[in-house]
Amino acid sequence: MPSDPEHIAISKSKGVKIDWRDGHHSEYACAYLREECPCATCTGAHGTPPQKSAFPLYKPAARMLEVEPVGNYAIRIVWNDGHSSGIYSYEHLRKICPCPECKAERERKTA
Repeated sequence: MPSDPEHIAISKSKGVKIDWRDGHHSEYACAYLREECPCATCTGAHGTPPQKSAFPLYKPAARMLEVEPVGNYAIRIVWNDGHSSGIYSYEHLRKICPCPECKAERERKTA
């Protein structure tokens, strides 16, 4: 599948780089990944307001403490703000790719 990674490089202080099987390349900064956490608390899926960070007044630079695979479909990240419930599926990561082409495609779809 195009949304399957071919290679993943992780820098706990900088972020994640993914080379996808279809030749696409994505680079996700830590701060961007933290803000795009797909968990129910961060997205407000439980009917509560979305909570994007544990430190609303003081935000330390986002840094990953641990990254672990979840099956063959995702990674789970433990953040330095104590958050660890987000499971970033490869499908989600591809959907939120911050490259200019993907951003433009998302804007076209929502326009």
